[in-house]
Amino acid sequence: MRGPEIKTPAISANNVSKSFGSKDKPIVALSSLDFTVADGEFIAIVGPSGCGKSTFLRIVAGISRPTTGTVTTPKGVVSAPLTDVGIVFQSPVLLDWRNILDNVLIQFELRGINARPYRDRAKALLEGVGLGEFLDRYPRELSGGMRQRAAIARALVHGPSLLLMDEPFGALDALTREQMRVDLEELWLKSRKTVLFVTHGIDEAVLLADRVVVMSPRPGRIEQIIDVDIPRPRGLGGRRNPEFLKITEQITQIFLARGVFHQGSSLSATLGH
Repeated sequence: MRGPEIKTPAISANNVSKSFGSKDKPIVALSSLDFTVADGEFIAIVGPSGCGKSTFLRIVAGISRPTTGTVTTPKGVVSAPLTDVGIVFQSPVLLDWRNILDNVLIQFELRGINARPYRDRAKALLEGVGLGEFLDRYPRELSGGMRQRAAIARALVHGPSLLLMDEPFGALDALTREQMRVDLEELWLKSRKTVLFVTHGIDEAVLLADRVVVMSPRPGRIEQIIDVDIPRPRGLGGRRNPEFLKITEQITQIFLARGVFHQGSSLSATLGH
């Protein structure tokens, strides 16, 4: 199976490692990451807690510096926070005293740009994520899923070429999470922005991504990069595709082999005593 032909790299990671702590007792979070993301590609990074997924996103964003190696974009080596990027965290981080429209427009205020010319764009994005009727509502008046939709609109309003998403659906209930996944795919199909999407969910990674980067337990290394050859839009029916079952099983077996998953026999034996 062949993945997408990479013509214009949007992101290139070269021997990226990250350690924390002292030189005498370093904690290695990431070790020797090498891979390239094509312009307009949707990449999901899946791995256990503590494997450095979020750390890598911060390095790509320029918020954190790698201990070794480099991340490059078409503008060169990332050595400072990127401006042409939108970031969505697990928590929507909305300001309680601003309505939803003003929360989206805060992107421009933080950048020292007059927000008024972008109000129509912000309204259109909120309409596109299903919040057109809630522009003047406050975060406390919205559900968790609605607040996260607003956070996605805020990340996109300045037209970034790169979208970084750090477990954006992790705090949502299962039904809302599934709908958000479907809606995100639809939004991405319209914009075709480059996306790096960090998740713990194997199903979520496979249903969203063009390729899935499977990470090892800490120190995080790339175990495998898997092409996802499932027609789009995948929507709610993607799980019925035989390729979905094949890839999720492949990732599950990787995690079993690395001790991330266990079959439960040890716990059963312990409880039996």
